[in-house]
Amino acid sequence: MPQQLPSHDLSGRVALVTGSSTGLGLAIAESLGRRGAKVAMNFANNVERAERGLAQVREAGVEAELFRADVCDPAAVEQLVADVAAKLGPVDILVPNATGPQPQRPIEEYDWDFYQEMLDFFVKSPYLLTRAILPHLKEQRWGRIVNIGSEVVDRAVPSFSAYVAAKGAQRAWTRSMSQELAPWNITVNMVSPGWIPVERHESDPQEMKDEYRAIIPLDRWGVPGDIGEAVAHFATEAGGFSTGQTLVVNGGNTTI
Repeated sequence: MPQQLPSHDLSGRVALVTGSSTGLGLAIAESLGRRGAKVAMNFANNVERAERGLAQVREAGVEAELFRADVCDPAAVEQLVADVAAKLGPVDILVPNATGPQPQRPIEEYDWDFYQEMLDFFVKSPYLLTRAILPHLKEQRWGRIVNIGSEVVDRAVPSFSAYVAAKGAQRAWTRSMSQELAPWNITVNMVSPGWIPVERHESDPQEMKDEYRAIIPLDRWGVPGDIGEAVAHFATEAGGFSTGQTLVVNGGNTTI
């Protein structure tokens, strides 16, 4: 008798995607929702943009709601998780995607406050969010945490030290948590995108874009859906035997 393949269906699951009103986060929300998950879309500031993103996801047939919160603030995170549970149900799948500005500068032009801001987004926020949802995940003995990393850690991008350091720390945290939470059938993985032009890159110099595009082995730009599909794989039963892993999605543009 043929063995049944693991399911890609997320019906009955609730996914929280932070920073999901635009860009990669929006694509992740849509990919999870297309597989049946109810999606909590988080944003911090721009209400109009968030409502546009919500409308786009709903047009794709996804059950989704908006939740405004600063995911680097402990009290706000606790309230966010409670609000999601009240409206959609307890969070089963967490994707910490929220980020702030990412300027490339030599180290002399950074101050520690900016380093701390990067650490807050990429270490503090995943920590706060995971801690808040963990009682439910442990009780049901099932959960998925998918961090969003970056190829910059593997490519050792210069003049980007604050961002690279924080993303490196996030990857290490992912690996440690994967071992800690494995006994409860909670997987912790990371998807690390290459440079995928989204709204935040609209003002980037065209010369810089052209230089990057020219070195992608698969000879095309990545699109947000590439990241959404990678995250969705880790979130489903089909990806359930992978934990502590980093999937770099950049068209082969990585040297390790």
